Amino acid sequence: MGKLDGKAALVTGASRGIGRAIAVLLAKEGAKVALNYHSDVTGAQSVADEIASFGGTAMLSQSDVSVSDEARAMIKKIVDTWGRLDVLVNNAGITRDRSMRKLTDDDWVTVINTNLNSVYWCTSAAMPVMIDQKFGRIINLSSYVGQAGNFGQANYAASKGGIIAFTKTAAIELAKFNITVNALAPGFTLTDMLSKVSDAVQDQIKAKIPMGRFGLPEEMAKAVLFLAADADYITGQQINVNGGVFM
Repeated sequence: MGKLDGKAALVTGASRGIGRAIAVLLAKEGAKVALNYHSDVTGAQSVADEIASFGGTAMLSQSDVSVSDEARAMIKKIVDTWGRLDVLVNNAGITRDRSMRKLTDDDWVTVINTNLNSVYWCTSAAMPVMIDQKFGRIINLSSYVGQAGNFGQANYAASKGGIIAFTKTAAIELAKFNITVNALAPGFTLTDMLSKVSDAVQDQIKAKIPMGRFGLPEEMAKAVLFLAADADYITGQQINVNGGVFM
């Protein structure tokens, strides 16, 4: 008996990293999971195969969530197929890191569209079915960078800080429908992106983390599962899973 038996979930950016770990864990707890991806069909299929290996149910859902029409059409297809949507995990995100002196307009707009606007597109599309159900759990992936800032990440920090502000307002508006909206703010996490950083720089980063190590995607997934399955009276909050790098 899983904590999410009978529930339908969507994880955006589910083909790798934190999104993959979240999708697999939600499926292990009984949810049917729609796996959103933009271009990495091989990665998404690998996640679907892993979920199928333990008897879970997954649906591949290709969409560029930075585009409103595509994001909303994806939500509609999921609801038309499964008849419901209980858990929305807005995880899709990218970086285009440059100091502000070198940042281009395209760097800014692309990151804001993918990281922040997609949260609104998907949430606004999922709201009607969740309101009708009188149930919904929305978890938005922010970042400690949205809380503390970081050199060379003005666009990323703005997008992730915006997610926190959006989460609070959405939580206020949707609480009366038994829909909770929370943000997860990971710290430095062992994903493909971080693995490309040199060992020397990784050591410098670890020295700033009180726990002295990077987080694991599976640790972020556990926090998402808690918010989706066990946090019925928690809404409008930021859950910091960061080893103490920001308190």
